[in-house]
Amino acid sequence: MKKSVVILMWLLPIAVAIVSLGVGRMFIDPITIIKILTGQILPIEPTWTAMQETVVMNIRLPRILLALLIGGGLSMAGASFQGMFGNPLVSPDILGVSAGAGFGASLGILLFGHSFAAQILALIFGFLAILITFFVAGYQKTAPIFMFVLAGVITSALFNALISLTKFVADPEEKLPAITYWLMGSLGTATYRDLFIAGPIIIVGMLILYLLRWRLNLLTLSEDEAKSMGIPVTALKWSVITGATLITAATVAVAGIVGWVGLIIPHIARMLVGSNNQYVLPASLAIGSVYLLIIDDLARSMTATEIPLSILTAIIGAPFFAYLLRRMGGRWS
Repeated sequence: MKKSVVILMWLLPIAVAIVSLGVGRMFIDPITIIKILTGQILPIEPTWTAMQETVVMNIRLPRILLALLIGGGLSMAGASFQGMFGNPLVSPDILGVSAGAGFGASLGILLFGHSFAAQILALIFGFLAILITFFVAGYQKTAPIFMFVLAGVITSALFNALISLTKFVADPEEKLPAITYWLMGSLGTATYRDLFIAGPIIIVGMLILYLLRWRLNLLTLSEDEAKSMGIPVTALKWSVITGATLITAATVAVAGIVGWVGLIIPHIARMLVGSNNQYVLPASLAIGSVYLLIIDDLARSMTATEIPLSILTAIIGAPFFAYLLRRMGGRWS
């Protein structure tokens, strides 16, 4: 991969983040934003208002940092799963994590409202969903990979039914709209607390996947061939699943279910850097961060009321995926 492409991929999220800090009801130019950020470190004379600093540092900055982490994390999780399963239609929620975490968040909102308890329940049920998936698949080290996919479908169906149950019993005036809006995905209530809760978990998951990126290429071999080369196939698959699960569960805990990002972005990355996962994962990280950040900018600036993220990601993602399908003719490379 050319150095110029690498540099562009890592500078683009920074540039888009600075511009995004100025987007919203109160527009702030990029020069002022840079001065405000610099003023947090160096003792410079303020040329901006206290209101501008509050908006940038306390309202927009945690939201933008979460968007960068979630977009990059989901994209890496999707790329890793697509490489592991050898299937271009796989997304980070294939094993039921999103549905499980979604039920946990719904239950938390039903019982406690929007609170720290709801986020903790989302994380707990996200990991519980993975355990159920492993149990349904037989919890065997030698279980074929398609067993985990089928088990994930079953787990998702179970937790989606439980989500419907929470909606059915929820107060239609207050709790039901909150649950419904949460499940559509949003960063509208993002705070530094959310960043401190989800950020470390997402970063750990990303580090796991990043360190394993070159080994993912070996999973394209048959299991017997990989084992003959001394590759611990089972441990590798479990490590990938662990990293992707950490990212997906933490995302749902603070932002709801954000669809299409982990499905679409890896395809864009492969179009730019080829099919070598050593390059696909870093490219997915950079592109996914920028993509979700732009989506979030649109969500909070297009209309008077904020648009849920999954609506925009589906409106943009579905036509693009249809274009890819027509262009590639069913091939995946």
